[in-house]
Amino acid sequence: MGTIKVADSARLVGSITMGDRVYVAQGAVLRSAGGSLIVGSESMILENSVIISTPEHPVQIGRKTVFGHKCLVVGACIGDLCEVGNGSILLPGSRVGNLCIFGEGTLVPPGAAIPDESVVVGRPGQVIRRLSEGDREMIARMRGGSLQPGLVSANNFEFEPKEGESMGKSYAFGDKIPVVDGSAYLFDTAEITGDVVIGRNSIVAAGVKIIGDSHGPVRIGSDVQILENTVLHLLPDNQLIIEDHVTIGPGCIIHGTTIGSHSVIEAGAIVCDYSVLGKNTLVKSGSLVKQRSVIPDNQVLEGFPARVTGENKATLDRPAWAFRGRESRG
Repeated sequence: MGTIKVADSARLVGSITMGDRVYVAQGAVLRSAGGSLIVGSESMILENSVIISTPEHPVQIGRKTVFGHKCLVVGACIGDLCEVGNGSILLPGSRVGNLCIFGEGTLVPPGAAIPDESVVVGRPGQVIRRLSEGDREMIARMRGGSLQPGLVSANNFEFEPKEGESMGKSYAFGDKIPVVDGSAYLFDTAEITGDVVIGRNSIVAAGVKIIGDSHGPVRIGSDVQILENTVLHLLPDNQLIIEDHVTIGPGCIIHGTTIGSHSVIEAGAIVCDYSVLGKNTLVKSGSLVKQRSVIPDNQVLEGFPARVTGENKATLDRPAWAFRGRESRG
């Protein structure tokens, strides 16, 4: 890969165009459907970040842009020389100009437009001021003293998930051994421990951790998708049940809850123990569902903490950022 550096535990899936001296750190996942992901020269994607690009919402990342730890980018475009703080979430159709700084945990809503040289914080992200001279000096200092974005270069790569004998890792916990249906698909960096059952045609993506230790069972139905770097766990004397046809987006934390069929949990959401989400529930990106929440069928939840903000009138479609057939994984 020449000057491009990808850590051993990072995973790249699909057709991706990257400039020279791109760095993809440990645990980061880049997934591109239809060759829609472009990463500019000398950009850095740090540990456990996830970038998902689709033809409907392509991702284009400029030159010398840096994403902090555990950032989530789903269908957003970002300019040159940006600093994206740890844990930030950029959502489909959003567009970010050059020389922008994002505070940690910022959420950029779908379709938002951020002008050049903006400082952005909050959920949802708000422009609080223009770049100061001190900000510009900081950005330059972290890039060898220069604010020049560098040369345009492009290297095209086709990546496929590792599979076969190395596909997924299962660990016993005492006498509890994970049971995975033969039709399910586990990416090689997914790890499953203990009392876990996974149903037919389900997908467990790169970096997912599912932990069914002494606390209780984890039951995952058929045609479920659990996307990149999500964690599933539970408190003692509890259970975690995900019914059929559920989609859980990248970077989520799902802890000891019941999620009804056909629900969609968007990127970076947190669902806490002893809560029950009814069928066809939509949890919006970055939301926090508090412990012991009981949500009827067909509700839309949003916020930190989450509250009901609407109702689904029809069965939720699987989002474009989910997997769309086995052919989209390569």
